[in-house]
Amino acid sequence: MDNVYQHFRKDEQLFIDSVYDWVRQVEEQYTPYLTPFLDPRQQFMVESVAGQNSEIVLHSFGGYEAAERRRIFLAPAYYEPAQEDFKVSICEISYPVKFADLSHGNILGSLIGAGISRDTLGDIVTDGLNWQCFVDETIMPFLISQIDSIGRIKVNLEEKAYKDILVPKDKWESTSVIVSSLRIDVVLANAFNLSRQRSKELIASGKVKVNWNEIDRPDIVLGISDVLSIRGFGRIKLKSIEGKTKKEKIRLELDILDRNQ
Repeated sequence: MDNVYQHFRKDEQLFIDSVYDWVRQVEEQYTPYLTPFLDPRQQFMVESVAGQNSEIVLHSFGGYEAAERRRIFLAPAYYEPAQEDFKVSICEISYPVKFADLSHGNILGSLIGAGISRDTLGDIVTDGLNWQCFVDETIMPFLISQIDSIGRIKVNLEEKAYKDILVPKDKWESTSVIVSSLRIDVVLANAFNLSRQRSKELIASGKVKVNWNEIDRPDIVLGISDVLSIRGFGRIKLKSIEGKTKKEKIRLELDILDRNQ
């Protein structure tokens, strides 16, 4: 375990322990295990740990092809899950579009504020006007019966079939950057052409999240599949570490969602 822990941040060790528990359950009971919704970094950790086991096959699904948050199905090699085995439902949010605006942040905040666990919620998507979120099917009755507002905006929640899925308007672009380190402030500054001081100010003011968790330290070191969310700018996903230059700088491949383009 110590050998595995050294490849991840200290705050990720409890999650690594959970992954080992899931693997043991599949091995000992020879039955599949379905995870909650996981962010990209958590998915990477599951793949890093469970993917080494030749007796277990990993399948993932988040509701649509480009989903960020996904459920992973750990299964014995003989088992091939169907889409319904992932228990992912589509919840559409209807609201008075001519008089109000919704955002990812206020939708997520209202759902969490209503007592809904983050790991039962997948992606929240929009086509520019309409909104849908992907959820654990077990919470759909609660959503429909109990959620009637997002902030001060009256809403109506309804389960939708997959034929009615929205096409998200967000467009990610891949790019390569060269950085001096994997610190958050350094990667953020390079990705959005900001000064180091400006990126530190964004972090200190609570406008930056790592894997959807607010942080206040600029010196946190990023890992593969970490996602940075920067309010007013967009998002960055560390796709891969390509190696070092002759001057010992680090070449990264990033996926960037620029909200200002």
